[in-house]
Amino acid sequence: MAAVLDLYDPETYVAGTPLAEFARLRREDPVHWQPTPGGDGYWMVLRHADVVRVSRDPETWSSARGFVVIEPLTEAQLGMMRFTLLGMDPPEHAKYRRMLLHSFTPRMIAALEPRIRAIARGIMARAAERRDVDFVEDVAADLPVQVIGELLGVPPEDRPKLRAWAAQLTGAQDPELNPGGDAAAPEASIEMAMYAMGLAASRRGKTGADLTSVAVNAEVDGRAMTDAEYGSFFVQLATAGNDTTRNLLSSGLRILLEQPHALALLRGDPARIPSAIEEMLRFEGPLHYFRRTATRDAELGGARIREGQRVALVYTSANRDEAVFTEPDRFDVARDPNPHLSFGIGEHFCLGAALARLEGRVFFEELLAAFARIEPAGEPRRLRSNLNNALKSLPVRLHAA
Repeated sequence: MAAVLDLYDPETYVAGTPLAEFARLRREDPVHWQPTPGGDGYWMVLRHADVVRVSRDPETWSSARGFVVIEPLTEAQLGMMRFTLLGMDPPEHAKYRRMLLHSFTPRMIAALEPRIRAIARGIMARAAERRDVDFVEDVAADLPVQVIGELLGVPPEDRPKLRAWAAQLTGAQDPELNPGGDAAAPEASIEMAMYAMGLAASRRGKTGADLTSVAVNAEVDGRAMTDAEYGSFFVQLATAGNDTTRNLLSSGLRILLEQPHALALLRGDPARIPSAIEEMLRFEGPLHYFRRTATRDAELGGARIREGQRVALVYTSANRDEAVFTEPDRFDVARDPNPHLSFGIGEHFCLGAALARLEGRVFFEELLAAFARIEPAGEPRRLRSNLNNALKSLPVRLHAA
């Protein structure tokens, strides 16, 4: 069945997630064949239950075979991605994930709250001095890069570079953010990996609680990561820990500005903020999809999928599935249960989910405490991307409390 819109074209998403088309396809063609330029194509998995099924069966649906983006990668790029958690299948994935789990226990995450709150208050103080800000770049972007920078052991003076590299990678399909086109995004990845290799060399053989020290001094199957392998590992951790949280914070405010009743509820009862964070994640998940590749012929949602074919798990569709969510197009800060898939599910469930939730809660607590009114000061502008569901600009005027 042909889609009304080209769901591969990044330009389609500039106007917003094509929710009406996703809803139609969930009803009529829930595992939808999407052609791509050049005569090939991939399967889009649009229903919640089917996304869960694929996510929980890595033997049939591989992350390592082809990585997690639809676009084909060169052998050199695939080689880099094999040392990212996103690009691993069992049993390697569990071994490398286990290496980092101690840094993401509930106790370790809770211990970060005072530092995260201090960073957030500094951001709000600087924003109050400016009053008119681009909320994406001037407010939302700073917290996650500072937090992930501290976790990775990146010195404060190097964090602007980290932010710029990550932005170039996630903005790869947007010529405004990445005027160099396809060649520039791999260059940013290489520059970030080279930086990480130097960081790894400086921490090897030394004790430390930062993730770089933990990773380069640990052994998996009797061997430590090389500096080059850690470079790839670092790129994924830094990018995921930075831009996806920025997307949550900026899209979360946009939703609240469009839903004044919800904003009033949170101002009146900040204890609702954790539930509101979950609804923000459902309503405007930071990623449209991740890819898997079929390792054998399989049936899914009535579609016959051949070995080697690409499959996109469309989280922004699954999170609006009428079979799972009552009134899915209504933003409800009290929604319970809320089994959204914005952090994934199964063995690739986001390692930093608890950290993102903490950052979101503290950020909105401090934002609403610092500013009595927040007003739109221009039209929001969306990133041109079929992967990242993000704003690139959100002009607002802040009125200090």
